[in-house]
Amino acid sequence: MMRSMSRAPRIALAAVTGLALVVATGCGGAASTESKATAADTAGTVRTDPGGWIEYTIGDMPLILSAPHGGSFTPAHIPSRVCSGCITGADEALEELTRRVATRVYLRTGRRPYVIINRLARVKLDPNREVVEATGGNAVTVPIWTAYHAFIDTAAARVARTHRRGLLLDLHGTIHPYARLEIGYNLPASTLRLSDSLFNAAGAVAQSSIARLATDNAGHASGADLIWGASSLGAIFARNGYPAVPSASRRAPALDEPYYSGGYTSERHGSANGGAVDAIQVEAWRDGVRDTSANLDRYADAVVSTALEYLRTHYGWSP
Repeated sequence: MMRSMSRAPRIALAAVTGLALVVATGCGGAASTESKATAADTAGTVRTDPGGWIEYTIGDMPLILSAPHGGSFTPAHIPSRVCSGCITGADEALEELTRRVATRVYLRTGRRPYVIINRLARVKLDPNREVVEATGGNAVTVPIWTAYHAFIDTAAARVARTHRRGLLLDLHGTIHPYARLEIGYNLPASTLRLSDSLFNAAGAVAQSSIARLATDNAGHASGADLIWGASSLGAIFARNGYPAVPSASRRAPALDEPYYSGGYTSERHGSANGGAVDAIQVEAWRDGVRDTSANLDRYADAVVSTALEYLRTHYGWSP
């Protein structure tokens, strides 16, 4: 499995956002305890929770990547989730995809995205759910769930401080039988079926996970333009070879088609309730995208190209 972009780091202890966390510093010297950000908090530094199940790479650009469902570890001492309706299957190759995207961003720009990865299998923890469903009621995984979201909060705060605003891409894989990406803004499919005028008049985008962007984007795009217009994330993905919904060519799923509109991560960390970071959930189908290493490479390249164009177009950011 491809790992990080730099040499193997050393380990130090730190306390961050009220949690005891492990820090991979890449620096020499003895382990030390820190209570505030230090020189170790540089781009490329890797932090984990005490068990090493949640991995956070510090970045230096206004892009955050999160991967809640790609983990594969099933330690016996952590109870499995047992709850009504719990989904326990992994999103195939999502951890590897996220690492490849992060590597390619760095190789193309010299800058690093913030990256948060859950390494536990979904049968043990699902960070893209509220805490009870996420843990199946198992107290042992509550601190791990807390660490996952604390790392996203930390990344978002750094982005707000250094870039004023930014974008979180929550990466997923879907088993839906359609060769298209599902782009989720925490808006139901019925809302996506509104006309441009009704959508804008209803202020629907203000309820979405990119509410901040609708009021502060470099191109002065309308809400409808941001969701399915030519400069929407779905439309840019389509131009890069991956059809998507919503997009300029497919603004909404059909009435009988399943569609992932978003999730806990995009709801909690997006900008519907304020905040400087917008969040978008991206669901990728498997065949031809996540089924081979070569296909995963092509998709990772497309994610990078799409994200960089989106940041340039709407956030006015370029490396």
